[in-house]
Amino acid sequence: MRVVIVGATGNVGTSVLDALSDESRVEEIVAVARRSPQRVPPRTRFVQADIVSSDLEPIFTGADAVVHLAWLIQPGRDESVTYAVNVRGSERLFNAAAAAKVPLLVYASSVGAYSPGPKDSFVDESWPTEGIPSSFYARHKATVERQLDRLEREQPQMRVVRMRPGLIFKGQAATEIRRLFAGPLLPGGLVRPGLIPVVPDVPRLRFQAVHSLDVGDGYRRALLSDSRGAYNLAAEPTLGPAQLAAVLRARPVRMPAAALRAGAAVTYKLRLQPSEPGWVDMALAVPLMKTARARRELGWEPRFSSTEALEELLAGMRAGRDADTPPLSRQTSGPLRIRELLGRVGGRP
Repeated sequence: MRVVIVGATGNVGTSVLDALSDESRVEEIVAVARRSPQRVPPRTRFVQADIVSSDLEPIFTGADAVVHLAWLIQPGRDESVTYAVNVRGSERLFNAAAAAKVPLLVYASSVGAYSPGPKDSFVDESWPTEGIPSSFYARHKATVERQLDRLEREQPQMRVVRMRPGLIFKGQAATEIRRLFAGPLLPGGLVRPGLIPVVPDVPRLRFQAVHSLDVGDGYRRALLSDSRGAYNLAAEPTLGPAQLAAVLRARPVRMPAAALRAGAAVTYKLRLQPSEPGWVDMALAVPLMKTARARRELGWEPRFSSTEALEELLAGMRAGRDADTPPLSRQTSGPLRIRELLGRVGGRP
């Protein structure tokens, strides 16, 4: 089996490579990314390409499967850049896969694709995927879901799988996650348990997380099965104020959702952090997901709990952990995080 992984150097991409490293049924892996990693795993060939501008069809020709993981979260202050990659780039990739007659496409969707839903019960993969309008990330994910709907209608012979995980954590991605969501002004030592005194206790602040290596295993199982359609991926328990307070040894403090969003908006406007307030809207709106289908049809079981994944991420932030790929490496931030500061905290460098 020949597998092409687009976006192979990021948080999930490196975990998919890890999951496939000892898989005898996969004979060759073609790892595609805009920037070259320092090392390439065994049986893996690296190809430098950009889904916005490169000719992808020759890369996909002869592949048994294409895994689409390429996605931009920053610059959040310039949606024209993220839209070009996330929406237009995805459409180019899907067209190239169809032209190359690739039989299997596995796409990295997200809980962020879902429309607003319950926090006191769990929804399956049939829940609407219209996103959260105030979040550019959710809007892009929902738009790409519609592109896939059209692809399935026009290419019924192609098997399409959509993976919809919750928040994805691992220690090696700590530098990247801190850079994308917290920015250069967050001291790593501050995330030590006991140093953050309070966490916001907002009624709908409940979300799901999963370890990146478990997500990688989900992709491996999808590639080697005859599955199609969408699969939710999340570990237990659901994380809310009580769980966050326990991990951080902090005290939950009740506050209205409007206060949490206002705080995000003010710190974003002042360029103290790079996450636009739509991320808060999405966190409070998206539903909790059932994962029964992935467990039943793929045999998927997370090896890490959501709290273990979160604790590993926080430990990685304290230690400044990274990996030797451009998205994950601390070199991307530069000495003293100067490149992040030059990028004006979520803007274009």
